[in-house]
Amino acid sequence: MYCIFLLIQNIPFILIKNTLLDMTINNPIFIFAVITVVWFIPGIVVRRYNQINKIKKKKKLQSEAIERLYPKTKK
Repeated sequence: MYCIFLLIQNIPFILIKNTLLDMTINNPIFIFAVITVVWFIPGIVVRRYNQINKIKKKKKLQSEAIERLYPKTKK
């Protein structure tokens, strides 16, 4: 009895959900936007990660080169 009551109450929700799914999946602009986001966002994240690592590596090499040119004197 309780399960049947839940099914009766959820029928409008299911209809709205199906309507919204049909409207979004059949919308070419929405699909284009989703594919674009899925395609480009990981590339942007990986590129920024590599840029940060490259900058850190460059600073480390630069500081090592400066240390070789100007070694610390012992007192």
